[in-house]
Amino acid sequence: MPAVCDGSLPAGPPTSPAPPLWKLFGCAEASPYSLVDICLNVLVADLAKFCTERPDGSLCLKESQRLPQEVADRLLQIMSYQELLNDGTVGIFQGNQIRLKQACIRKAKISAQSFKKAFCHHKLVQLDAAGMNETVTIADVVSGLGSNNWIQNNLQCLILDSLTLFPTNSYERCFGQLPGLRSLSITNVLFGDEHLADVATLPRLESLNISNTSVTNISALLACRNRLRSLTMYSLKCLKMPTAKFLDVIGRLKYLVHLDISDDQHSGSEIAFCLLRQKDILPNLVSLDISGNKSITDEAVEAFVRQRPRMHFIGLLGTAAGFTEFVSGQGSLKVSGGENEMQILEALKRYNERPVFVKEAFFHLFLQTCFMKITKPEILKLVIIGMKNHPLDLAVQLTASACVLNLTRQGLAAGMPVRLLSSVIQLLLKAMETFPEQRQLQKNCLLSLSSVRILQDVPFNRFVAAKFVVQWLCNQENQHIQRIAVNVISILGLKLSDEQAAQLSAEFYIVVGKLLEIIEQKTNQSELDATFHFTLRALWNLTDEAPTICTHFMDHKGLDLFLEVLEIFSSDSSIQHKVLGLLNNVAEVRELHPRLMQKDFMDNVSELLNSSEIEVSYFAAGITANLISRGEEAWTLNQKLRRSLIEKLHSTLLKWPTPECKMVALPAYRSLKPFYPLLDCFTLPGVQIWAAWAILHVCCKTSAKYCAILIEENGLQHLYNIKENDQSDPDVRYLVNKILSYVETHVKYYGMPKHLIELQGHSD
Repeated sequence: MPAVCDGSLPAGPPTSPAPPLWKLFGCAEASPYSLVDICLNVLVADLAKFCTERPDGSLCLKESQRLPQEVADRLLQIMSYQELLNDGTVGIFQGNQIRLKQACIRKAKISAQSFKKAFCHHKLVQLDAAGMNETVTIADVVSGLGSNNWIQNNLQCLILDSLTLFPTNSYERCFGQLPGLRSLSITNVLFGDEHLADVATLPRLESLNISNTSVTNISALLACRNRLRSLTMYSLKCLKMPTAKFLDVIGRLKYLVHLDISDDQHSGSEIAFCLLRQKDILPNLVSLDISGNKSITDEAVEAFVRQRPRMHFIGLLGTAAGFTEFVSGQGSLKVSGGENEMQILEALKRYNERPVFVKEAFFHLFLQTCFMKITKPEILKLVIIGMKNHPLDLAVQLTASACVLNLTRQGLAAGMPVRLLSSVIQLLLKAMETFPEQRQLQKNCLLSLSSVRILQDVPFNRFVAAKFVVQWLCNQENQHIQRIAVNVISILGLKLSDEQAAQLSAEFYIVVGKLLEIIEQKTNQSELDATFHFTLRALWNLTDEAPTICTHFMDHKGLDLFLEVLEIFSSDSSIQHKVLGLLNNVAEVRELHPRLMQKDFMDNVSELLNSSEIEVSYFAAGITANLISRGEEAWTLNQKLRRSLIEKLHSTLLKWPTPECKMVALPAYRSLKPFYPLLDCFTLPGVQIWAAWAILHVCCKTSAKYCAILIEENGLQHLYNIKENDQSDPDVRYLVNKILSYVETHVKYYGMPKHLIELQGHSD
């Protein structure tokens, strides 16, 4: 919950607001990003392009017009979220070109001088400076802000969590420079009793967070007892006050409506237990957090809350309470705990910056979601926040990865918004990179990646994912996990660019060998299981338009093994078409043609051309077309065999059904480039027919995709060459005209690129 900055009574703890997760909360996850966010992201993605550089190296926006204050605040928030704030980039906030009101500079890596120049001349009412680099101290921040008379009296909310207090251990009174301050958060700081006394004298202070500080005695708070409304002080490990004295001070804070004395260290303090037994203490309380105090019971909590009917929140995570209907969290009383889903979600919302509680909430969430059957984006959103806030905490990342698996398994991913899935997969990949030796974490991520929805539709760094899966596959003997890894890499392989595939060449060499080992083992045992089918498909996908991997396949004697597979499983068309599909990929690599010139191989292909299964005959025809297309000189076997194959290919294709027919496995192509050289073989009509039939088939089934590919790759030129050539085979020309009709329909819907207009003008 954000710190209180207005005049209303604080309804909850003035804890540090969560990091600016604008990507998640800027709009509904299934909706487009706002136009403002899109524009600002373009700006920050290439900030130097829109800026000039000052002599000191800081940046200045080129445009002289001012940004609206709300847009300027948003720009700073986005830069903070993406950790782009440094001495150079914060320069754009100098001067009067941009005006800020609510500034978020979390984790900024800037000097004290840059902070003062960039932010201290603005009319700020709120500043979140949590987690800035250690060279900037709290004294630097307060001194800089105090140099602006307007800020002195009007800054309402200041967050200084996880900073260094002063450059030395000497005590300095500095907070008096900000008399207008109403809300202060100063957690995880060496902040002691003398500093608390300084803060307590602030004349307008209403909300204070001193959690995990060095305070030993809170008696100084009596100086603001008539003003303080919200007090958060979880995990005060250095507290030395007797319980009675502590409660006496708390009881005299008569305007207090929110109190947090939770303890994520589970220290066994009796303060919370004794507080619940006080009948008349804090009558105006509406929010109490006592999470982590083991001695708490449901009976004590219920009695305390019933005496204060205005209470709307009680924190019970890590206690022995939260199990009765009264504190279930189902009604008007919100409860953070681990007993049910509502309690867990409340805990994740409130404790997302406290790793011990995040881990505990994730553990309970894992148990709650083991049998989840309904897609719940709101839960995944909270898991993402916890993961992002604690990237270096193994316990958090491990429990989070288990929760992600529960929330996205068995079709649940299909209902999740893409941007949530994208965010969580990127975080999982980051966790794997951070903890490479944690096998369970790696396994959870692999299982999450195995979702077809995630692999096909969700944007994430597929190169990093492929590298991880490849390494896992090479080191994993468990057949179940091996099968999953094979399935994942078979899809990821299709998504990699040529450059990315080339970078993984060494890894893929090992992978191809590993996959062929699996196939050899299954073949020797005549074991047609899921792993065998997945492995065949993986190799098929990996070799698609991948000459290097095709070479790896041949180097590992893959052709000999696949001939054995065809012999042993001679009656299984599902095996045959996968084997031939892969060998067709190899046949597309002209440099490998000499290694395919084996009579027993060509005899097998010739026989399978006659298959009644169109999928089998299709790929046998593709292999034949590719190998005979290079002419007599490149054919190293008997020329009579080549002539026989030319005739057989042509006659077989004329017996095929129309390209609109249905195949059990629809071919999927990254591009149509392998077909263009075949379309140019005017002396071999059978080769042209196969290429045109193949293109027409995919255009019939997925018109938008493949018509666009034809246009983008300038493949239409090859089609127009056939159409314009009077010597073209009539059957080829018929197929080409059908393809062009699909393209024309596509252009009506999606427009006509300039080069297509020129091509059509040339053909008319």
